[in-house]
Amino acid sequence: MDNQWTVRGKLVNMLIVDDEPVICEGLRRTIDWERLGVRVVDVAYDGAEALRLVEERDVNVVLSDIRMEGMDGLLLAERLKERFPNVRIVMISGYEDFEYARQAIRLGVSDYLLKPVDIDELTEVVKAIVEGVRGRERDGGIQEAKLWLSNMARQGTAYGKEAPPSLHGAEFRVLATQMVRFMERFGEQPPEHYDEIQDDWVDRLHAELRSPFLRLISVFDHENLLYTLIVSEVRMDLAAWDRLLEAAEPVLQKAGICCGASGHYGDLTETAERCAEASRLLPYHLLENKTVLLPDYPRTAGRGLGTATADFDAEGAARNLMAAMLKRDHNELDALVAEMFAFFREKRFLPEELWIAYEELAVLLRQRMRRSGQTGLDDVHLASPDMNHFNSYGSLERLVQGHMREWLKFIERSGMDKSYWIIEKAKKYMNEHYRADLKASEVASWLKITPSYFSYIFKQSTGKGFTEYMNEMRMEHAKELLATTHDKVFEIADKVGYKEYKYFVSVFKTYTGMTPKEYRGLSAARDAGGGLH
Repeated sequence: MDNQWTVRGKLVNMLIVDDEPVICEGLRRTIDWERLGVRVVDVAYDGAEALRLVEERDVNVVLSDIRMEGMDGLLLAERLKERFPNVRIVMISGYEDFEYARQAIRLGVSDYLLKPVDIDELTEVVKAIVEGVRGRERDGGIQEAKLWLSNMARQGTAYGKEAPPSLHGAEFRVLATQMVRFMERFGEQPPEHYDEIQDDWVDRLHAELRSPFLRLISVFDHENLLYTLIVSEVRMDLAAWDRLLEAAEPVLQKAGICCGASGHYGDLTETAERCAEASRLLPYHLLENKTVLLPDYPRTAGRGLGTATADFDAEGAARNLMAAMLKRDHNELDALVAEMFAFFREKRFLPEELWIAYEELAVLLRQRMRRSGQTGLDDVHLASPDMNHFNSYGSLERLVQGHMREWLKFIERSGMDKSYWIIEKAKKYMNEHYRADLKASEVASWLKITPSYFSYIFKQSTGKGFTEYMNEMRMEHAKELLATTHDKVFEIADKVGYKEYKYFVSVFKTYTGMTPKEYRGLSAARDAGGGLH
């Protein structure tokens, strides 16, 4: 804990001020100051000399007589308050004068003692002052260390500042810890309650790792990401480091905290890299609910980041989700999302991989909507998650379910589902009748809508005119027949709906860049070569 940061062995600098040298020397020699943690750096015989020495000798405490020639003790206290407000002052007076005492208190004097000075009383006063000075140094050292660690973790640099002395040690290790299932456990918590949780989090971690030769400094880089720098005053082998962490595992697991641990290292300039190393391990907690993740875990787990996404059929998922949305089937939509996340769990997707796959799916959904003539898609804003918050499969699944419902609301508001099903029926009818000399007006009549409306929604939905779409469909069928049958070209032209042979050849060449005979020859050569392209 923070009390481990007390600057051990460092003496507090004190200046004795009195216009009588014999008193100065008496005060200097009467008390064993070093036993109290004090070094008497010098003596001064008036206030002006005292001011100079305070500046030169890095003085923490001034023990001064109140009545002196020239600049007296009160004026000295006033100047010190203006120029060196952190210097503590103890006044000694031969007069029990209330006015002196009142002015001294107003000037921030720490204590006011009467001559002849009681040694025990002076000793207790100085002890209290030393503790206060050291406390300020300790707190300042902690804040300096936290700022340095925070900059290294967040920015990857301490902006040219060397690590503060309070962080110097023999070896170091960085821990990155995180509350698991954050959204499920704390998503609804008021901020003030979570402050208490964070305090308890730091306390638990420091208590479990407390050791006479270890010091710890912790900073939150995010509401749910704590970096802890462990400073060891002795060198330890890797096994000793790992035993230290494994001993803390039961308490961390009970508290719902997972921990990524960097390798141990000996140069503080590596700290930024080690912070990144530790935090990169945290997502692996999802794979096996492991609490403490050591640097070699990704290798022993049999996979690394980026190995899962190729298995995901985003095109198929987009097609099924789109159909469910257009049918306005909430249950089917939720079931499809659940099925998708079951796949992510089975294939051991990490959160970052999972979201890459989902973003690809979202792009395909938008494309399908645009092809169906939908406008205003940019008005639907689906924010990417903060992975420090959404650090579980369950929270990401609920987020995606929410996204799907937003898309469904958008489709319901826009009426897109009506035109979509009209065009789906039209495409099915066209695929069944492409061999005939089919016209757009015939399809519109079959759909019981006007030809102009049909032409408009067909172009909006497919991005193509009726004739272009029909030609492409017929060409695909023609290519299939040329590659798989021995039918003559004019027979294939008739089968795919072209009564004029020359027109068929012209359209085929425009579509493929070659004549039907050339295409058949190329297809036969590919087949003979084992399918080589």
